[in-house]
Amino acid sequence: MIALLKRDLVLALRAGGGFGLGLAFFLIVTVLVPFSVGPQSALLGTIAPGVLWLGALLACLLSLDRLLALDWEDGTLDLLATAPLPLESVVTIKALAHWLATGLPLVLAAPVLGVLLNLPGPGFLWMVISLALGTPALSVIGTFGAALTVGLKRGGLLLSLLVLPLYVPTLIYGAEVARRGAEGMTVATPLMMLAGISAAVIALLPFASAAVLRVNLR
Repeated sequence: MIALLKRDLVLALRAGGGFGLGLAFFLIVTVLVPFSVGPQSALLGTIAPGVLWLGALLACLLSLDRLLALDWEDGTLDLLATAPLPLESVVTIKALAHWLATGLPLVLAAPVLGVLLNLPGPGFLWMVISLALGTPALSVIGTFGAALTVGLKRGGLLLSLLVLPLYVPTLIYGAEVARRGAEGMTVATPLMMLAGISAAVIALLPFASAAVLRVNLR
């Protein structure tokens, strides 16, 4: 399992879907927003949690189309399906590799980019906490979407259409945690909902992804 995780991390960094692309997109979104809404500091501070969360979500989406496609193209996916390692574990490792290569760098970069959007001081900690809780769910959901579309021509567009609606609850509660934290309000309810969504997704979707892969590999 460790060897598979290392391999997927190397592939993620070499195949153009690593942390560099996600961070670059995250930075571009953060820099362009002040140009589009104007230099009003109060307005930027108000929308900063939502903008940062939306940027992180779209950055996670960028590399999903290659998550399983590379293994499909070179036949590795067929070998993994017949290996002693359960396919559910393979899917989980791939989701973990995607989060380490894409989600974790976004979590670490969010406070720095929050400065550009005039994020209020109390919101920095809650932004990091919400992204740390929510981005694993984005990776697992994205892996499920990649399993559904693996082997399809132009599957990247279909993958985006399938995954984006599933991302909405995580986006809503993640941004709400950061917004309430920035305004000094209680965050218990959205934080528990966000944690519950992530826990449910991580517990259930690897089995669904493995089942879909078995169908696609027949």
